Amino acid sequence: MFDNLTERLGKTLKNLQGQGRLTEKNIKESLRDVRMAFLEADVALPVAKAFIERVQERAIGQEVIGSLTPGQALIRVVRDELIALMGESEELNLRAVPPVVILMAGLQGAGKTTTVAKLARWLNERQKKKVMVVSCDIYRPAAIQQLERLANDVDALFFPSDVSQKPVDIAQAAIAQARKQGAEVLLIDTAGRLHVDEQMMGEIKALHAAVKPTETLFVVDSMTGQDAANTAKAFNDALPLTGVVLTKTDGDARGGAALSVRYITGKPIKFIGAGEKTAALEPFYPDRIASRIIGQGDVLSLIEEVERKVDKDQAEKLVSKLKKGGKGFDLEDFRDQLVQMRNMGGIASMMDKLPGMGQIPVNVKSQVNDKEFIRMEAIINSMTPQERRFPLLVKGSRKDRIAKGSGTQIQDVNRLLKQFTQMQKMMKTLAKKGGMMGMLKGLKGKLPPGMQF
Repeated sequence: MFDNLTERLGKTLKNLQGQGRLTEKNIKESLRDVRMAFLEADVALPVAKAFIERVQERAIGQEVIGSLTPGQALIRVVRDELIALMGESEELNLRAVPPVVILMAGLQGAGKTTTVAKLARWLNERQKKKVMVVSCDIYRPAAIQQLERLANDVDALFFPSDVSQKPVDIAQAAIAQARKQGAEVLLIDTAGRLHVDEQMMGEIKALHAAVKPTETLFVVDSMTGQDAANTAKAFNDALPLTGVVLTKTDGDARGGAALSVRYITGKPIKFIGAGEKTAALEPFYPDRIASRIIGQGDVLSLIEEVERKVDKDQAEKLVSKLKKGGKGFDLEDFRDQLVQMRNMGGIASMMDKLPGMGQIPVNVKSQVNDKEFIRMEAIINSMTPQERRFPLLVKGSRKDRIAKGSGTQIQDVNRLLKQFTQMQKMMKTLAKKGGMMGMLKGLKGKLPPGMQF
């Protein structure tokens, strides 16, 4: 979402760091480039203007110009102001008498129903809450069926509703049923509506008044840029929102919504969704996002993701084989690593969180995708268990059979086997040089800034 902004901002800050000393003149010139980067990212004009004024005020003061390391001091100022712009992270308020009612509102097509399922899964897995979901969308029968299917997928209780019922009656009946079944949280999905539609806005106001939700979350498509923030403000004027959920952040979003919402609405972004999968929902941490924007990565989120999604038994087996210089490492292990990487969102998702990635041009990063890894996984799956354990057996007619079975070419099979051989060699090198940390120390000075050890 922030690739273009990160690239532009990274170049500007790098140029400033290369200056012999920072002056009021070169700071102002560089901040003009930052302002253009913000506007290109579809950040609202008042937001961009306020941000530049704050950075300039602090940068021209002794905080930066008087610093012994002015370039680093300026980066710290930019990061601090990005965090201030997006506000502090705020958790869901779950400290109410069960069932805690969370009402979801937003425009049609913003992804509310999918977000309800994602949030149900997040509450279930991360907060260990028993969740019930209900649809009050009486205008789109498919919405009720969609939510029922998703509820089964995420192991949430589902309260049935019908288009012949009134939204208020559905919600009140769902609350009563949630109490009976011991549900700790009730998520209410509502119909998409425009803030200018008085009848529909009157309906959700009545629904809000009847159920008195602890949280009222506005679900908004981040690809609408600064319009997302303006729409959220219009809804907030009519409905007391407690937070915002940004969806489709993995698409062509340029970051304008994330940087504008808090300033324009005064409401915090509580979650961001990236992708259609029900696991693709994460709490919004302004400090981590700010670090990613200025190219410092988000290692903390990456570590949390590894701890949550990586199979610890498989990881321990791999470490054991690494220590032995790759002895016993076969194509089944290789495939397991590809699956683990896919479970973590793929290589592109991991790259976004690594320090120094902001220095890689967007057009280069766009060439890194997970299609090659999916192809490699398909090739390994087309092999027999014996071939996976003993890759040297894969020759001649076996390659032809594996290629046909995986829908690939013989060249693809050859490439995979070559990459596997290279990985085995790397493991032997790692074992000789004292493991991963030893290898990284050997690369000292060759890694980009922010990735030195």
